[in-house]
Amino acid sequence: MDKVLILYASSTGNTEMMAEAIVSYLKNRSYTVVSKSFEFDTIDVKELLDYDLVLIGTHSGDDGQIPFEAEHFYDELEDVDLSGRLFGVFGSGESFYDIFCESVEIMGDRLAQLGASLVPTRLKVELEPDKKDIERCEHFAEQSCSLLSIGI
Repeated sequence: MDKVLILYASSTGNTEMMAEAIVSYLKNRSYTVVSKSFEFDTIDVKELLDYDLVLIGTHSGDDGQIPFEAEHFYDELEDVDLSGRLFGVFGSGESFYDIFCESVEIMGDRLAQLGASLVPTRLKVELEPDKKDIERCEHFAEQSCSLLSIGI
């Protein structure tokens, strides 16, 4: 069975809720899933290669940059060969700021620059996910798995 790694940073719990919805969807479909938080777990970029799919969630604040707790990981991504590896990005933000969910774009762009294959949807949610947003998280997980099953 395919192995999936979910990594996320969540300052208010919104991105964590998204990650939990994705994990639940995947586990209900018998995927082997490991979920880690940038705030609380040790994450070695080399372990990315142990998974068939990696989904990375970030929150975006006023400057839209990568969250502080994920900066080291972001910088170390160049230490592994991500060519052809499947990744997806998701996160929460607030449209009050000039750039909505910019950290999701920054992380996705970085992965693409390093040769990763990306799930086409970069899932962004305004503040706390509601029921419709949770359904979007499930659809994102479904889309990711579809790409995984066809070997993208």
